[in-house]
Amino acid sequence: MGNNKDITLLVLAAGMGSRYGGIKQIDGFGPSGETIMDYSLYDAIRAGFTKVVFIVRDEILDTVKERFEPKLKGKLKVDFVIQALSTFVPEKYQNTGRTKPWGTSHAVLCAKDVIKEPFAVINADDFYGRSAFKALADFFNTESEGAHAMVGYTLKNVLSEHGSVSRGCGEQDANGYLKSVVERTTIVQEGGKIIAKEKDGDLELSPETPTSMNFWGFQPNIFPLIESMFEEFLKENSDNPKAEFFIPLVGNKMIQQGKGKVKVLGGGDIWFGVTYKEDKEEVTRKIQELVDKGEYPAKLWS
Repeated sequence: MGNNKDITLLVLAAGMGSRYGGIKQIDGFGPSGETIMDYSLYDAIRAGFTKVVFIVRDEILDTVKERFEPKLKGKLKVDFVIQALSTFVPEKYQNTGRTKPWGTSHAVLCAKDVIKEPFAVINADDFYGRSAFKALADFFNTESEGAHAMVGYTLKNVLSEHGSVSRGCGEQDANGYLKSVVERTTIVQEGGKIIAKEKDGDLELSPETPTSMNFWGFQPNIFPLIESMFEEFLKENSDNPKAEFFIPLVGNKMIQQGKGKVKVLGGGDIWFGVTYKEDKEEVTRKIQELVDKGEYPAKLWS
């Protein structure tokens, strides 16, 4: 299908992969060695996206360029942006003890100078499914009020059998807009229940909670908002080497302050990803199942 508007896909590929034990963004999972990113790019092209921006660390920039530029030539405009520890961080807040980037909202902010159109944000190491990309493209082509969007997934369907996960847990109103979204950084399954391990004790979560898997849709006016919120975040957290500026923090504050609305979209009917090395076998099997069903060709870019 063709789109009426230019829409960019922003791929967050700068993560360290500490729990996975390797660079999971460029690991092969498909039958012809495809990365998870390959399937997201393929689905985005089918949905009518016109550009992709990769957010990467400096040390993997050349590898990502070599892998993706040739196959995307003539299909999408391509840009690369480095997420460095110092990017958009005023000198007075730079922390020499920090070893990892400032999180997903910081990664989005890094693309401020190269994105001027509506854009979707995804994680490089999550498989979202074709319907999610179509839902977001359709939203941008019909949205006239300047609202943002989040593809909603059901919490019980986006957990790992191999350890705790971090998820943005949401609540929506009767019209399908987000009322709140909170990043729960340690969610586990215990005794048939889903539990968030919080500083002030365990919190049981509903299995049906609408959940952010970092598949968001933003209007370009989000950038100055993120930038101002990031400076506030740094004021409070610059001396904490583990603090992360997550997308749900921005979404939640924006909603609370009445600075924007976020529509919860359907389309989140399939998701899988890799947090731990043990997840790889299962993800490879699920992709093969989709190939066997004819959802994707065995050689994606042939």
